[in-house]
Amino acid sequence: MNFKIDEIDNRARATTIQTAHSTIQTPVFMPVGTQATVKALDSNDLEKFLKPEIILANTYHLYLRPNDEVIKKLGGLHKFSGFKKSFLTDSGGFQAFSLGDNAKHFENGIEFKSHIDGSKHLFTPKKVLDIQYNLNSDIMMILDDLVALPATKERIKESIKRTTDWAIDSINYHRENQQKGIGLKQNIFAIIQGGIDFEFRKISANELCALDYDGFAIGGLSVGEENQAMYDTVEFTTQFMPKDKPRYLMGVGTPEDLIENIDRGVDMFDCVMPTRNARNSSLFTTFGRVQIKSAKYKFDSNPIDEACDCYTCQNYSRAYLHHLYRAKELTYFRLATIHNLYYYLDLMRKARKSILNKKWSEFKREFYAKRG
Repeated sequence: MNFKIDEIDNRARATTIQTAHSTIQTPVFMPVGTQATVKALDSNDLEKFLKPEIILANTYHLYLRPNDEVIKKLGGLHKFSGFKKSFLTDSGGFQAFSLGDNAKHFENGIEFKSHIDGSKHLFTPKKVLDIQYNLNSDIMMILDDLVALPATKERIKESIKRTTDWAIDSINYHRENQQKGIGLKQNIFAIIQGGIDFEFRKISANELCALDYDGFAIGGLSVGEENQAMYDTVEFTTQFMPKDKPRYLMGVGTPEDLIENIDRGVDMFDCVMPTRNARNSSLFTTFGRVQIKSAKYKFDSNPIDEACDCYTCQNYSRAYLHHLYRAKELTYFRLATIHNLYYYLDLMRKARKSILNKKWSEFKREFYAKRG
């Protein structure tokens, strides 16, 4: 991975990340493609209408189905899915967290029951990397111990210790494999934990950032805490993160969350919100959200967002989207998803331009002014 800072305006950063498959300009939002596909879209939709340089795939889900060995045999994620740009694969730590009672944490890893057939599996730091080597993703996230908030100090302390121990095992294993010619073009990110406790965040950040990782993520947020607590935690944590490596805030969030955390020095984001909300009638626009199922759009011939250049807004009306949603037509999911993802990706492009032009504060003010 090559990484360079193009401009900094206050704390907001415009950077460039070069992987084996693409050039990623930040701030960047990464569409979530859990099953090696962004829901309702195919690789042609991505390439033609959205042009993301990187998307996510999910280690846990792809391990269970179709299995990482199958994907390896079929040429890795890029060839398997037809998406030729970069992939980031998460480690499965969040899935273990979300499985609740179906997952148990041990010192050497996480045991979970498959949500598909109930079979038992153990994810260890090495196992998770082995899966991701097979997937051939460009950025691999290591196994971490994520806790729901609020949590006791004892549980958070346990989480950051386990996360550091696993991070040491992971980086050592990865560098050993690279010496054997495995994963030479794959990059590896560690995940800072600590809840919203500043003392634990500092400990976790200092311990992990002392290790030889290609980038660092802030994990364990947007899991039950108030928004302001999340913002404050990010602002506190970024000061301990290297300036010369990518900073990734996992699983966040609304357009407002992205703007606030760019303002606090974050480079990379992902979230299911634009795709999930699209499927549930909620469309993002320059001026706020549109609930397209509302009866008031039945005769509305305007595009979803008159300021939007996406394929959907250039060709279809609110009335048509309203009809498709009400009629439960599958076409609705595609058109709505294209719009919501375009909005997010375009917001990041405009944010980057404002940082490069040293107009970030002005851009942020205008963003909120347009949303009332």
